[in-house]
Amino acid sequence: MTTALPNCPSCGSEYTYEDGALYVCPMCAHEWTAESVAEAEEAAIVRDANGNVLQDGDTVTVIRDLKVKGSSNAIKQGTKVKNIKLVDPEDGHDIDCKIPGFGQIGLKSEVVKKTN
Repeated sequence: MTTALPNCPSCGSEYTYEDGALYVCPMCAHEWTAESVAEAEEAAIVRDANGNVLQDGDTVTVIRDLKVKGSSNAIKQGTKVKNIKLVDPEDGHDIDCKIPGFGQIGLKSEVVKKTN
C-alpha cells in the first residue's frame, strides 16, 4: 500500500518525492515538511475572539465599539453582522461583510464573536 504524496504547495505540481523527512518538488525545487503543511492549514483557520472557528455565511456580533476611518459614526458594540465572508487577511482584516448604515466593510476576527 502506498500513500499519496501531497502536491507542491508552491506550484501545485503532482510530481513530488520524498527525500528523508522532506518533500521535494522537481518542477520548482521547493522543499517542505509534513509539519509545515499542517502549520499552514492551522494558520488558515479563522477564529473569533473566543476561539470559535468562523466560516463563510456565519452570523457574528461586534464585541466593542469600532471607529471607522472617514466616518464620524462608529460601529457599536453588539451590532449583529449576518452572512460574513472570510478573505485572505489584508491589513489584519480577514472578514468581509455588509453592515447596515456603513455598507461593505472589512473586520478583524478578533473583534467579533460567533452567534448561533
